Amino acid sequence: MSEKGAGAGHTYPPDAVQWLKRDVLLFAYSVGATVDELHLIYPPRDKLQVSLTPTKELHPQFAALPTYPILLPFKKTTQEVIDFYAAQSSSDGGIPGVPKLDSRRVLDGERRMIFYKPIPTTSEGKSFEVRRNVVGVYDKGKSGTVVETQMDLAEKGSEEIYCSMIGSGFFVGQGNWGGPKGPKGVNYPPPEGKKPDVTYEHQTQAETAHLYRLNGDYNPLHATPEPGQAMGFGGAIMHGLYSWNTTAHALLKLLGGSDPGNMREFAARFASPVKPGDCLVTQIWRTGDKDAQGWEDIRFVTSVKGGKVVLSNGRSKMKVVGQRKVTASKL
Repeated sequence: MSEKGAGAGHTYPPDAVQWLKRDVLLFAYSVGATVDELHLIYPPRDKLQVSLTPTKELHPQFAALPTYPILLPFKKTTQEVIDFYAAQSSSDGGIPGVPKLDSRRVLDGERRMIFYKPIPTTSEGKSFEVRRNVVGVYDKGKSGTVVETQMDLAEKGSEEIYCSMIGSGFFVGQGNWGGPKGPKGVNYPPPEGKKPDVTYEHQTQAETAHLYRLNGDYNPLHATPEPGQAMGFGGAIMHGLYSWNTTAHALLKLLGGSDPGNMREFAARFASPVKPGDCLVTQIWRTGDKDAQGWEDIRFVTSVKGGKVVLSNGRSKMKVVGQRKVTASKL
């Protein structure tokens, strides 16, 4: 068996995906976009344009946040609430050489996105699909199994990729099946001895996860206490991708001028759960290291205020166009 595991290279049938303008508006608002970013939540038109075309709401600069596609594998083509467990079970289909894994006991491990071109604000008029393959399956013993996958968002019938989504899921307590342990992870620490360039606070509420789940991620773990109690969390916890996406938005707002085109990559490791009502604190460091195209390496760490780190190994590649002084958000 290879280091990547028996299932490495397994390819799933592509999933058709669709989204509307209202989906990208809801996503932006649910992860913290504010009225000083109206091009993300209600793009205004100037007075002359409004007088000439009063029925057109959306400004030509209306844009989707770059991490929105991370929701599409959950949402697929539906606008309706779904049975999360049934949907996950039917889409998994099993991995050759790997025991059947229970999607009711899975947590996010790490997520990375690479953005090649901006997605349109609606899929209308085009056919998109998510292509998914297994990168590796790792047996972590009694604690569980890690499944690493790569998903690419592409226009159907085209080889042009809009973004790649590389991620790992940790299947709690589902290890000891004789698989490989997997490679050692690479760490991306903040610059040693340097204070953060920006610190950002984001306050969650008891209902925050209930708004965020309307994006299509209807995992009951984030809505009702029973699944979290069964997994030892004491009750409902926030979506890991909520913390991940709100942090991505914070970096884009504070360093990238809220322009989705100013983020090339974004990645972080999920370190500990967040409870509804927690305040998230993100510390952001500029490294000054740029590639030939001007993309600067950024490092960040997100923690619960006064508590544990929730996103570690945080890194991004960005075009930094300024450094905003906004340091707090509330949702």
